[in-house]
Amino acid sequence: MIPVPSGVRVWLAVGRTDMRRGMNGLALQVQEALGRDPFVGDLFVFRGARGDLIKILWHDGLGLSLYAKRLERGRFVWPPSVSALSASPRPPEEHAISISAAQLAYLLSGIDWRNPVHTFRPERAG
Repeated sequence: MIPVPSGVRVWLAVGRTDMRRGMNGLALQVQEALGRDPFVGDLFVFRGARGDLIKILWHDGLGLSLYAKRLERGRFVWPPSVSALSASPRPPEEHAISISAAQLAYLLSGIDWRNPVHTFRPERAG
């Protein structure tokens, strides 16, 4: 698990990302497509077209880090792409949504971060 410090913002890049991109390519995408600075300490999360792989870009004050996670089964829950939201062009700030660190933990666990529900119900003891 990524040690997310308190006060760090987590941004989901809406839509699909080319997962062949590395650290520099994703940092460039943060600057150009999202209109944000990749070196301020925020976490930027990207998902590929298949939905089973995400990459997280994070600058911790010392250097840029790139984390990746692939699900063995299922897909990561992701917001719809910008084109699916509306036909009008949107400013770069709307190509990403902000989520909490707790929602990121759900996302990394493969749980629907938008509405987490307990799926396990213990049987009554006794």
